[in-house]
Amino acid sequence: MGLRLKRSAPSFRLRVNPDTFTMKTLPAILLTLAVAVPATWFAARKLHPNGTSSAANPGQSPAIDGRKPIYYQSAMHPWVKSPKPGRCTICGMELTPVYEGGSGFVAAGGGDVVPLTQTMIQVMHVQTAEAQVRPLQKTLTVAGLIEDDATRHRVLAAYIPGRIQKLYVNFMGAEVEKGQPLAEYYSPTLLQAERDYRTLTGELRAATALRLLQMGLTAAQIEALPQKPADKLTSQILAPLGGTVVEQNVYEGQYLQEGEKLFEIADFSTMWFQFRAYEQDLPWIKPGLKVDVTTPSHPGVIFTGNISFIEPNFDPITRSTKVRVELENPTAESGHRMLHRLYADGRVHLEAPRVLTVPRTAIIETGPEAVAYVDQGGGAYSRRVLKLGRRGDVMVEVAQGLSEGDKVVVNGNLLIDGQAEMNRTFAEPAAPPATAALMPALTGNEREAVTLFFALADAITFSLAADDLGHFNTEAAKTHAATPALLATFPEGSAWRGLLKSFETAGHLNQVADLKMARKEFYPFSNAVVALAQALRRTEKEFTSLKVFRCPMTKSVFPDAPASAHWMQLQPGIRNPYMGTRMIDCGTEVK
Repeated sequence: MGLRLKRSAPSFRLRVNPDTFTMKTLPAILLTLAVAVPATWFAARKLHPNGTSSAANPGQSPAIDGRKPIYYQSAMHPWVKSPKPGRCTICGMELTPVYEGGSGFVAAGGGDVVPLTQTMIQVMHVQTAEAQVRPLQKTLTVAGLIEDDATRHRVLAAYIPGRIQKLYVNFMGAEVEKGQPLAEYYSPTLLQAERDYRTLTGELRAATALRLLQMGLTAAQIEALPQKPADKLTSQILAPLGGTVVEQNVYEGQYLQEGEKLFEIADFSTMWFQFRAYEQDLPWIKPGLKVDVTTPSHPGVIFTGNISFIEPNFDPITRSTKVRVELENPTAESGHRMLHRLYADGRVHLEAPRVLTVPRTAIIETGPEAVAYVDQGGGAYSRRVLKLGRRGDVMVEVAQGLSEGDKVVVNGNLLIDGQAEMNRTFAEPAAPPATAALMPALTGNEREAVTLFFALADAITFSLAADDLGHFNTEAAKTHAATPALLATFPEGSAWRGLLKSFETAGHLNQVADLKMARKEFYPFSNAVVALAQALRRTEKEFTSLKVFRCPMTKSVFPDAPASAHWMQLQPGIRNPYMGTRMIDCGTEVK
């Protein structure tokens, strides 16, 4: 037939071919319309139960109690938000509408989650690395002196009075062997004792031999006395060990008294590199650690040794102690390579047991907190507050805040942290304000009572901002009378009295012994004051000038403190009661 019916939902269009249209086809057309039109109307009603078509309100969820959706959020991945309906970019679930006056979903790790698009991730060059359990390595750079081995250092002194008849070694720096003659020594006392030894026998000879040992002769020299020519008047002074003559104090023909120094000999085959280790380095240092030593006198040459001794006497002034490293001192054409008392630098290779570590570039330290950002997947990065341990060259020990396998941001984290700070700055206030329509206007007595109480709260805030504990305790004592007076002004059952219910406990401040506990007392009190101030700023013109501020760094201010906290001020100009004078202007205003 010449009539063609084409559907274009939700309406139909008729296309008639005049060449084929006849009166016989008219009943067929009417029958088709009678079936199609009711079916189309029914389908539209099923698609939109409220009776509105999709064209009338495209892409929007219906309003609830007159409220409109302000954004759409994923219940499984709360950081995924959108201004219009759609699906979660991670799991594919339908986004849930969040209506005016309502609160959305909160991420498992807290509210500090920063969502980024793939384009933003590429532009910021975001890179991550896994938190892993591994040995923590650190290189400690130290400075010290090259000393000789004190256990192989000898001073030769005169045992008895006499005269140096001849010197075999007459300059400092001479290399000598053990038992090598150093000088010929004439002493009448020694000469008589040697003659007695040759003539006596038995016990008398043994007693004389003991006397000769006391006069400086060696056992080998005593045994050779019978073969010594009778006309030889001198005895030899022998080197007690092999080494270098570092000091010579006698000359030929010099008369000496008992105890006068003759020579000083040091064995330079093994040297000691000694440096001072400070208190913070001692947890790392232990005997046996490898140390690389360099000196300006041998550029490019590394001498390697191990820590052999840590001095137990700790210097209370420098907060340090001496550490000894034993080094082999090879010989060269001109003698030993390392000279006595050279300045030297050392690199101590430290190592800790296997601990949970992350790269140092993942850590952001602003104020008292150390934080890192963890990849949550799908372009979301959550902020974690960390407790750090020892610091290595490349890695840092994480004692708390991360688990093995967490992917931390090592590049681009500063930009993410800046975005997180912006998100917190423009976030909703900590205490949601009461709906203005539900809160009645204040009476004159109520307005006066609130004004007096805010003045007291402002004084308490400023005492903590100035770190003035005495003034805090003085003002805190006033809350025990001021809080009941405030509550008594508002009748039981009123909307304002319900908002003030938290003051029944939080409105009473105790006197404390230190500022840390003062700020812990202040925290619930401040929350109650902020909630009241936020409600009044939206309902009473007289209170629109109240200032509410937020500090994002309160985690370590007092035990179990939150990551951020709010306070109220009567005047502008940030005066942070949580940080005090050390960071008095830290914070952002909450509008």
